Amino acid sequence: MAMAALLLNTMGYAQRYAVIDTKYILERMPDYKEAQKKLDQFSEQWQKEIELKQSELDAMYRSFESEQVMLSPTLRKKREDELFNREKELRDLQKRRFGFEGDLFRKRQELVKPIQDRVYNAIQKLAVDRQYDFILDKSEGITVIFADPRLDRSDDVLKALGVK
Repeated sequence: MAMAALLLNTMGYAQRYAVIDTKYILERMPDYKEAQKKLDQFSEQWQKEIELKQSELDAMYRSFESEQVMLSPTLRKKREDELFNREKELRDLQKRRFGFEGDLFRKRQELVKPIQDRVYNAIQKLAVDRQYDFILDKSEGITVIFADPRLDRSDDVLKALGVK
């Protein structure tokens, strides 16, 4: 009941909103294109580094496979350990370059995030200047980018739920 009253109360106000497409905006910004180009170059360079390590590892495996019948148990164990360590190094390198919060993530933060922040600030200024209550982004589904804080009724919902 309280939720229905809350919804009716907020619907009573005439709300002004706008729809934007951040993907469209970013793709038309030269500095964003340049940042993406640099990211692609780093990504390609790191991918080549990983592929080189992988081909070295593959060669080691082929060599081991062809020689293992002639190796003593001690030497075989040593080579297996070396292969295992090389595999681990390769996985660690992949994770360091492309994993969560890896080099690519940090480069993206360094190169792209400042541009995205400028776009966000421009959107926020537009919302304030033109008195929009909401700005919706249609680039990847509908996302609220800006909402007038005066319209936030989260505390009213918490109160209705008895949460202080």
